[in-house]
Amino acid sequence: MLRHLDTGPRGLTEAQAGQRLVRHGANTITAWRTESWPRRFVRGLRDPFTAVLLCLGLVSATVAAWGTAGVILCLVVVSCLLRTSGEHRADRSMAGLRDLVATTATVLRRADTDGPGHAREIPVGELVPGDVIRLGPGDLIPADVRLLRATGLTVHQAVLTGEAAPVAKKAIDTPGPLSHDGILQQPQLCFLGSGVASGSGTAVVIATGARTRFGSAFDGSKAGPGAAGRRVRREASAFDRSVLGVSRVLIRFMLLTPPLVLMANAAVRGRGLETLPFAVAVAVGLTPEMLPVIVTLCLARGAARLARTHGVIVKRLPALHDLGAVDVLCLDKTGTLTQDRPVVERALDADGKDDPDVLHWAAVNVWWTLQLAELPAPDALDEALLDAAGPAGEQYDGVAALPFDPVRRLATAVVRDPARLGVRTLVVKGAVENVLERCVLEQDERERLLALAAREAADGGRLLAVATAERQACTGTGTSTGAYAPADERGLTFRGFVVLGDALAPTAADALRALAGRGIAIKVLTGDHPGSAAGTCRALGLEPGEVWTADRIDALTDAELAEAVRRTTVFARCTPEHKARITAALRAAGHTVGFLGDGVNDLPALRAADVGIAPRDAVDVARENADVVLAEKDLTAIDQAVTAGRQGGVTITMYLRITLSSNLGNVIAMLAAGLLLPFLPMLPAQVLAQNLCFDAAQLAFAHERPHPDTLRRPTGLRPRDLLRFITGFGVLNAVADLATFGILALALHGPEAMDDAAVFHSGWFTENLTTQALVMLLLRLGRRGAEGRRAPGPVAGAAAALAGAGLLLPLSPLGPPLGMTALPALYYVLLAAVLALYAVALKAARARYDRLAEGLVAGPVDGCTVAQSSNLR
Repeated sequence: MLRHLDTGPRGLTEAQAGQRLVRHGANTITAWRTESWPRRFVRGLRDPFTAVLLCLGLVSATVAAWGTAGVILCLVVVSCLLRTSGEHRADRSMAGLRDLVATTATVLRRADTDGPGHAREIPVGELVPGDVIRLGPGDLIPADVRLLRATGLTVHQAVLTGEAAPVAKKAIDTPGPLSHDGILQQPQLCFLGSGVASGSGTAVVIATGARTRFGSAFDGSKAGPGAAGRRVRREASAFDRSVLGVSRVLIRFMLLTPPLVLMANAAVRGRGLETLPFAVAVAVGLTPEMLPVIVTLCLARGAARLARTHGVIVKRLPALHDLGAVDVLCLDKTGTLTQDRPVVERALDADGKDDPDVLHWAAVNVWWTLQLAELPAPDALDEALLDAAGPAGEQYDGVAALPFDPVRRLATAVVRDPARLGVRTLVVKGAVENVLERCVLEQDERERLLALAAREAADGGRLLAVATAERQACTGTGTSTGAYAPADERGLTFRGFVVLGDALAPTAADALRALAGRGIAIKVLTGDHPGSAAGTCRALGLEPGEVWTADRIDALTDAELAEAVRRTTVFARCTPEHKARITAALRAAGHTVGFLGDGVNDLPALRAADVGIAPRDAVDVARENADVVLAEKDLTAIDQAVTAGRQGGVTITMYLRITLSSNLGNVIAMLAAGLLLPFLPMLPAQVLAQNLCFDAAQLAFAHERPHPDTLRRPTGLRPRDLLRFITGFGVLNAVADLATFGILALALHGPEAMDDAAVFHSGWFTENLTTQALVMLLLRLGRRGAEGRRAPGPVAGAAAALAGAGLLLPLSPLGPPLGMTALPALYYVLLAAVLALYAVALKAARARYDRLAEGLVAGPVDGCTVAQSSNLR
């Protein structure tokens, strides 16, 4: 490595360092170029949802509906402002990453080629590949380095792996092949962003800036020349993709309708530009003007309810819809499925059998080490031992203690039993290898014990070895007065192992079952040991299957990874890049993905997911980039948020289906009527009045509570399904409208009476509003939901009011100004018959639709989970 970097143990010369600084650049996280507010605002206008709003505003302005145009313009401005401010806050929070990077480093530099290396402090930005640096306790690693020398060095790598326990590091001259644990677990390598927990070392810098693991993961750059500073923007979420698809359908219809009306009337009736207001009014009638209002109200009410009852904060309203569409949830193990503390699982003797005496001696060691060494506080492992053993050590008198240090990897307590005068007992606890090498054991027995420890560790356990030895009083080797020293830790009698594991989160098992019942597949992405991850999953009732490690992921192409993630539940030894890549692969396979994370190491995956979720106590940069913030890291809160998201998603989909199918039916009928009648089938003012009544009634959708049966599987806007639905039911609606022509002819005593435009307009106006009310009632819920609901609900009341407006408006004083008049009694009798037949047809069509929909999600396919099967279909 030194030869490759053209350096040596004495470090670089100042001249060499200056040349390399020019060639490689400063050792800093490249600042992302932040856009100005006006540029962000203009870019927000390209959002598909905003484009639909702008089209609606232009159409409204064309027909001089200035009030509607003004409201839509306000919605556009507010939407762009919210989006701009959110992006600005997220980018600003990225500056917090620099707090995780050292500001200075101790480096060896030479004045000339033959001179000795002198240690001095320099800004980390001046470090270059080939520099030799010194590391000590509390230092932040200033770059990616290879150790040349190390003494008891342990490093916290939670920023990169999420693993809370420090990792032991040591210098290795000739490392072997990369193990399955991945490059971050290689003992000779330390990485930018991690910190020294204990010990010291000397290392050579091998990568700086954007070429480090930290820089490539969190700076949006990829290692390699010319890659620095290239920002990776967040991809469109599930809501954005759905809105884009729906927007395309709407815009096509909006652009197609006016020319069709103009050409048809010009060709058949010889009408010219006088039909332009009618054509534009038809386009207005086709579009769902209340879509932005309904979306905002549904999601805002759900978000407010979550914040009030469960402490869940939805920072981006569309993210609530995406939560309802999530069919795969990715999460870390530590702190989510488990608590941030270990627990004692069992204590084993040398034969692998349960032995409580082993735990007793381990607790004695902890108790007197804490008392005599005057340590500030017990660490997590010591607390776990004391909690499991209960009162221990108080029956002995403490004599001396040798606290743990990273070189010995042992802690020793010397105690005296009052019943055995003149005898001292050394109680030693520590790493398995270090304890066994101090015990009196045959080589075969030592190898057997190491194999036993390896089997326990493979199942995810963390092991401590315990040994004791008896000494005569005043026989310590430390001083003439009998003080004890590490040299006394010899000739020990092996007692056994204490196996520790992660404490399971109390609500995790129930939450996992609840999420599985809602059709959500769980993927565990962790930096921990594969055995630990698998053991935790099994304890929670989640079958881990084959656990994949980071090295296997690195060997796959994106297409191969997309296939692997479909059948794999647990991924271990994951770096931030692996988490983001797995999340992206799931999205590429067609899934809507949520990711729950709380650390800087989770940031790339939070940005890669459709919905980023973080607890309130997450680091600032993770919390700022998350879409949803939980009061606690509790999966049950996610279940509640998913339910709220699905309620909003079902309501929005229900609104679009009802509105667009009804509007499409009206447009088809208007086009047909325009060709059959000698006058316009409906005046522009009447079209807009009809839209106003229908729009007011549609506000009730925002207050509708969907039936629980509709919330059992992921929801979302699927443009193709929506198009099929509105086409089928729109044609059915058009048939009912055309049947009204026959009613009017019969009620008015012959086709020649159809020349009365005011009567025709009144009859069709009444029929349109009553059929729309009927559609609101019969299509608002699934078949089971409609049968199971007892209370009428807000939509039923709004539908009754809409039908009343259709029946009474032509008879009211507003009728004549709108060009409408009273209708004969026979018309209402015949209208009731048509409505009855239409209701029967609607119920039959809806029943068939429900049967088809249920058949498509009846069960898994090709070994997929229920959620994956539903998504594939």
